[in-house]
This record gives sequence, C-alpha cells and structure tokens, in this order.
Amino acid sequence: MILALQAAPLLLLVALLVSGRAGPVPAVLAALAAALPAVVLTLQAPPLPFLLAEALRGGFLALKPIAVVMGGLLFHAAVAGPARPGAATQPADPRRIFVASLLMGGFMESVTGFAVGAVFALSALRGMGLGGAPAGAMALLSLTLVPWGGLGPGTSLGAALTGLPAQDVAALTAWPNAAWLLLMGPVLWRLCGAAGIAVPGREKLAQMALLLAMAAILLGSHALFPFEAAGILATGIPLLACLWRLEPPQGAAGWRRAGRAMAPYLGLTAALLLARGWQTAPAWTPYPDLPGFPVTHVAVVLWLAAGLLLLRRTDARARVAAALGRARRPALAMLLYVVLARWMAGSGIAGALALAAAAALGPLAPYAVPVLGLASGIVTGSNVGSNAALMPVQAALGQAAGLPPLLAPALHNFAGAAGAGMSFAVTAMICGLLADGARPAGIGRLLAPSLAGVLVLGWIMVAWLG
Repeated sequence: MILALQAAPLLLLVALLVSGRAGPVPAVLAALAAALPAVVLTLQAPPLPFLLAEALRGGFLALKPIAVVMGGLLFHAAVAGPARPGAATQPADPRRIFVASLLMGGFMESVTGFAVGAVFALSALRGMGLGGAPAGAMALLSLTLVPWGGLGPGTSLGAALTGLPAQDVAALTAWPNAAWLLLMGPVLWRLCGAAGIAVPGREKLAQMALLLAMAAILLGSHALFPFEAAGILATGIPLLACLWRLEPPQGAAGWRRAGRAMAPYLGLTAALLLARGWQTAPAWTPYPDLPGFPVTHVAVVLWLAAGLLLLRRTDARARVAAALGRARRPALAMLLYVVLARWMAGSGIAGALALAAAAALGPLAPYAVPVLGLASGIVTGSNVGSNAALMPVQAALGQAAGLPPLLAPALHNFAGAAGAGMSFAVTAMICGLLADGARPAGIGRLLAPSLAGVLVLGWIMVAWLG
C-alpha cells in the first residue's frame, strides 16, 4: 500500500502529460498534491516543517537554472535580427543542411538553451525552401547536446540534487553523447532523403569527419575547460571551419560584417571562461550543503552580456518583455519540478522506489536507467525537469543495483536530455512554427532511429561499466 502511494506522484505526472489532459504546470501541481500523503507516511518527522524547508531549498536550487534560461532568452533577443518573411537565402544542399541543423543550431542551443537552437535551425532550413516533417526533424537534430544547452543548467541541477560534482557527471555524460553524435550522420541522411535531397558519398565522408571532430572536442574539453563551455566548443569550432568554406569573407566590408555577426558569441564565450577562472568569487550560500550562487555564475554573465547588447537596441524594452514573457511559464514549471524532487528525495520516497525497482528487476535493474531517463525527458520536455523529477530516483536505483556512483546519474542525464530535445512539447512547438500541416507523430517516426540509438548506447554503457 505504501509503495503505491510513493509511486503515485510520478505515475500521475506521467499519465497527465502523456494523455495531454494537463500541461507541465498543472501536471506537476497534481503530482505535488499526490506526494503529500506519501511524504506523511514515509517521513520519520513532523511533515509541515519538512515540506516548508525543502520547498525553500528547492527554490534556491531552481533559481540558478531559471536565471540561466532567462539570461539565454535575453541574449537571444539581443542578438536576433529583424524578421524578414519570405527573404530568399541559400539553396538547399546537404552541407548547408548539416551546418544549419547540427552546427549552427547546436551552437545556439549550447549558448541559450530552451530549444532556441531548434528555432534558429528551422529558420535557416525554411530559408532553403524546406518544410514539413523532414524540416522539423532536421531542426530537432540541433538538440543533440542538451546536457550542455544553455551552458548546462540541467546538468548542474541534477548534480546538486544527487550530491555529485557537476564536472564529473558531465564528463561521463559526454561518452554516450559523443557516440550518439556519430549516429546523427545516418539520421540526417535519411531525413535528406525524405526531403528529396541526395547526399553524395563524398559529402557523407566529410560530414562524418566533422561529427568525429565534434565528438572528440566534446570528450576532450572536459579535461581542460569548465563543462558549461563544452557544447560551445564542440559546435563552434567546426561551425567556424564550415562557414569559412561555405561563405569566406570577401574584402574589408565582408570581414567587418563577419566580425560584427560573430562578436557577441565570441565575447560571451570568453567572458564565461574568464568568469570560471575566478575560483574565489563571492557567492550567496544560504545552505552550506548545497552549491552556492557566485557572482561569476553563468546566469550572471548571460544577464550582463545581454544587457550590454540590448543597450544598442532602440526596441530593447519590447525585446526584453517578449523574452521574459516566454520564460514565465517554463520558470514556474522548473521551480515546481525541483520542489517535487526535493520532497521525494528528502523524505526517502526516491530511495524506497529505487530499492523496490531493483528488487523487482533483479540483475536487469540497471538497464531500466536509460529507459526511465528517455521517458522522463520526453514527457517533461526539459533536461532541468527530467533531472529534477527523476535524477534522485535514478541515482538511488544505481546505488541499489551496485553501479558506480556516477554511472546512473550520467546515463539519466544523457537519456533524459535526448528525450527532452525530441519531447512532446518541443515537437509541438516546431510544428507550430512550421504551420504547414506537419504533425508531431510524423516527426517522431522520422526520428525513431535516433531515439532507439539512445537506448542502445545506454545499455552498452551499463554492460561496459556496470
């Protein structure tokens, strides 16, 4: 009986989101209500002080990812140019599609997060005359580095919830993610075929070389730089090389235009790396056992950079209002998901569920980690939401199954992020932007091999390291 009550919040959350009867905020509110009886029965202490204290701790933990998401949207608003409906750009060819989806879109997602990379990618793809489910699926390939998207707020939050170093969690997450990147080549070629575009063999070899370079940079950067910069480096360096080949600057005017376009991103990257170098920066630390909020945090750098760029805009007030308006509901959802995670982890519910799952599955329990991670990303639509809702459960499941401490959280971070990038919410957003009859189910069918690859790679990691 008590196990059913403990599982009820997560089961209710998934059922509401999958059924479409409730959005992320009403669904998590229902899950919080369902968690109350389980907390009361599980907790070996008065429930009201615990609930209030953990809600405050959850609010502090949620503050950082919320601030990063808002800062990313403000930065996007500051650098975005005016809309030009119907403007003609370049023709659709395999190299430009690769650059738009996996490089340019991936770079924008690494800087801003919040599926902004897919919006940028889709805009470029539509400028090439592409549309329908193939274009939507191509745009979603920009979300293959979600653990580092928006400079990694979800990874940071998941590490904080499990008490593990974020740098170590990200470094282990990079291994299955790097392998998954290599699968994106065949997936993209399949999408090009669906759009009626042939990819020559020589171009396939060139794209695989670029993907190998991205994977190598992703793996190597964690040993040299803070993990937040890994996505920027893995996409930015190959992007620069491809842009140079596709559109080399012509004359002094061309160099000036290229410099103006790249300056905000290069400046932001340099500022983030410099900020991370200040190890003794003052920090707000209301809870000694939780990571503090330093003045050099990614969110602070993003807000400052966006503010400086917005000072040049005559329509800055309208851009800020639009960006913050987009962030309001996701920020509330993040806060509520984190509070739910704190209640379930702090009361012992997460550990009890993990032990029950380990006992039921026996030696197969570790292989459930990638499945649960992928499902949580698909239904929550966010790496932050996925990690907040299930990272403590997955960590406890890994411990109960005898896995190395980092393995289950890293696999959940990888699989949950992959699911979030192709979630119900994100595919619905892309279909809305396409506005040409494309449906999420059609995009899902095209991306099914990619999702299957997530599970296979997760199971390989379990068999190899578990």
